[in-house]
Amino acid sequence: MTHRFARLRRFHFNLPQRIAAGMLFLFLVQGLWLTAHQTLSDRDYQYARCGREMWEKPSPLAGYFTTCGNIHDGVLAYRVAGLPLTLNLLAERSFDIFRKPEDRIVQAGVPANGSSSAGREINGNIDTWELRHQLTHTLLLLRLPFLLAGCVLGGGLWWVTRRLYGNLGGYTALALYCFSPAIIKASITPNPEILAALGVYGGVYTCIGVAHAMQGPRRKWRPRIVLLTALFGIAAAAHIATLPALVLLGFVAMLWVAEGRRSQVLPIVLLAMAGALVIVFAAYAFSPDSFSYLFRSAAGFLSVSLDPARRFFTSLPNAGITVAAAPAVLLYLGVRRSRYFGNTAPLLCALVLLPLVMTGAPGAPWLWALPFLFTFIGGVFADAYESSRHRLALAAAGAIVLLQAVFCILSLPGLI
Repeated sequence: MTHRFARLRRFHFNLPQRIAAGMLFLFLVQGLWLTAHQTLSDRDYQYARCGREMWEKPSPLAGYFTTCGNIHDGVLAYRVAGLPLTLNLLAERSFDIFRKPEDRIVQAGVPANGSSSAGREINGNIDTWELRHQLTHTLLLLRLPFLLAGCVLGGGLWWVTRRLYGNLGGYTALALYCFSPAIIKASITPNPEILAALGVYGGVYTCIGVAHAMQGPRRKWRPRIVLLTALFGIAAAAHIATLPALVLLGFVAMLWVAEGRRSQVLPIVLLAMAGALVIVFAAYAFSPDSFSYLFRSAAGFLSVSLDPARRFFTSLPNAGITVAAAPAVLLYLGVRRSRYFGNTAPLLCALVLLPLVMTGAPGAPWLWALPFLFTFIGGVFADAYESSRHRLALAAAGAIVLLQAVFCILSLPGLI
């Protein structure tokens, strides 16, 4: 027991961690500001209705997973959106015991005298639309899980880049992440993209972590393989199209690192992929028909196009990221010390994901590539910080981050 507590004491919340936490706090504030300036849309109600159905009751329509039909992709996003609403409704039912009958949030049947002080309950199911005036925080509850996923992804980005490149490289990557309008928008809208990005980024670097652990005793492999399976499952349940891309990237990264153990890489990746499919099956409530529809649809089809990358890098709110990416590529190609695994791996991942396009279902693979792009920029800039012109490099990076922050903040509604 003493050894376990000693391991817990290894975590320190010193100045670097506080600065990173401050950046993530600014990211959270931007997300909450955007949320406060939004209104509930038809898409929100679709996620709320279908997500709640997955948790609260099966579809009354035979052969369909929910009344939305057989959701052939992004089932995790529906579950993530619906869970806070279901938990909130359960809490309101409990609190109604202590309220006067006329003040209860949830009442069976249509409210008497046309009163709007309660929701309408039909066969045990309370419609979200009927509760929109009573549960005024529905909009926040729908978005909070995705915003927290964005914070977790930012924390993972900081952990990876700080270990690879040091504090300054980690600050650079995290600052670009926290002031990326595309990341913030994906984090305050019910959608599977931020979840897919979390699964893909975490999956690739966990593959690298497993490959490093394979150089040591087997007892250190197991927790990493469990984590790897969970991240594969998150990515696959967010978008099934992420699974082949993630398996390919993770497999190549593990082969690169696992010297002397390469024969064991394929079984580990296949095990994680099989576990991911079990997680997706569980997300469909172990319904064979709904799960099979996932593979009968075209949700996993991918194509290649440069249009998404072109639109991203030519967009004015992303000017700072574009300005940072261009010299990072030039330094990588021109400076030999920058061409090592820590910089090459995220660059290759970004180059593979940026041109991908989902043809069978709505999706944005270019967004999955952004954490890798920020990691690459942070790594190359960290090399520049250690050069003979480190002051110039620090000044240039500070100006670029400030430029991106200004464009991002000015894009927030209600500020100008």
